[in-house]
Amino acid sequence: MKVLKKNFYYLLLIFFLFSIDRITKYLIVTSSSLSESLVIEITSFLNFNLIWNDGIAFGLLSFHDGIYYNTLTVIIIIIITVLIYLLNRSNNNEKFGFSLIIGGSLGNVFDRLYYRSVIDFIDLHINDIHWFIFNVADIFITIGILIIITLEFFKKND
Repeated sequence: MKVLKKNFYYLLLIFFLFSIDRITKYLIVTSSSLSESLVIEITSFLNFNLIWNDGIAFGLLSFHDGIYYNTLTVIIIIIITVLIYLLNRSNNNEKFGFSLIIGGSLGNVFDRLYYRSVIDFIDLHINDIHWFIFNVADIFITIGILIIITLEFFKKND
């Protein structure tokens, strides 16, 4: 119980981030069901373009064989469990970074378990040069990783 009380606000943050990710993905998926394909031009450099990613970051390690996909999913769940352990043992700044990573990761794991693929839809581009398509959870994960790396880089030797 002490662990929950000590990390209550970070658990709320994780739930909030997970909810934002779910809501954005729900809106994209329901919008795509109205048409055969979904490409929404937002600005001259941003589109919403629904893709189903069965790999990890940026479509890497994309497998069509169930055993590899399931093994990768189990590994991701183990990593999230380790991150939850690290969240509990870290200071407040690190807790914030770990919360971002965990919240985003849970959103993507939900997709992997429910849809057997991660919903990606944010398409940044300059003219015809496109970055990898990603989602809101990926933004949280990236910011969380940058926070943890920055904190480690500037951490004073004890």
